[in-house]
Amino acid sequence: MGYQCVRCSFPIKSLYVQYSPGNIRLMKCEKCKGVADEYIECEIMILMIDLMLHKQKAYRHLLYNVLNQQTLKFEGLHWKLAVIYLIFDACINLYVEARNSSSLVSTFCKVFVDVVFGNFMFLLTFFFMFKIFLNISNSISRFNDLLLAIMISCYFKIFLIAMMVWEFPTSVIFIIELFCLSSNAVALNVMTESSMSRCVLACFGAYAVKLFVTQVLDLRFLELLVQGWIQMSSSSSFSSEPS
Repeated sequence: MGYQCVRCSFPIKSLYVQYSPGNIRLMKCEKCKGVADEYIECEIMILMIDLMLHKQKAYRHLLYNVLNQQTLKFEGLHWKLAVIYLIFDACINLYVEARNSSSLVSTFCKVFVDVVFGNFMFLLTFFFMFKIFLNISNSISRFNDLLLAIMISCYFKIFLIAMMVWEFPTSVIFIIELFCLSSNAVALNVMTESSMSRCVLACFGAYAVKLFVTQVLDLRFLELLVQGWIQMSSSSSFSSEPS
């Protein structure tokens, strides 16, 4: 990924010229004639607010001009983000299961199933949607860029840390997931330049498949757990009968 103008997404060679430490001049876009990336001189809080407001300029700045392969070492970045993403997803499931007063073993098994298999189907559906709806090429580098954009745009999951400290209703989880879905759609729209409706459809399909798979696996796990408990009860009652 190369540098882009945050206004019109036109490729540019450099974002600024540095004359001396602390003395820079922002470059202008050759197409729209405006400043290519004004976020370079903005505070990080302004960028965060614009990201929450789903402004495409902020996403282009983050995905193209900050996370740039020419200046940033990508080695191991995908794995680190994947681990953080799975940890946040595990926190969601632990928070829900803790309210259900489940046993430790059943809680661990359900969290493992939801996090591993749910996210596997989530990514598999995403890549399928990329090819069908967004007409993405099969190059590995392109899929890596889109995977990075998906994980970065799930930054709303960081607010789950507050749920581990303060008491919140479970409806907050739904709101955070909804924000992640909309953020993923904007990131895909910026990366692929496809229509927003196609990006929303791709994101909604992936989240729907993930929810369906986790619900089916949870029901199957609950069924096996009940069957095992019945068998243990029947065997213990049979062994306790006098001969």
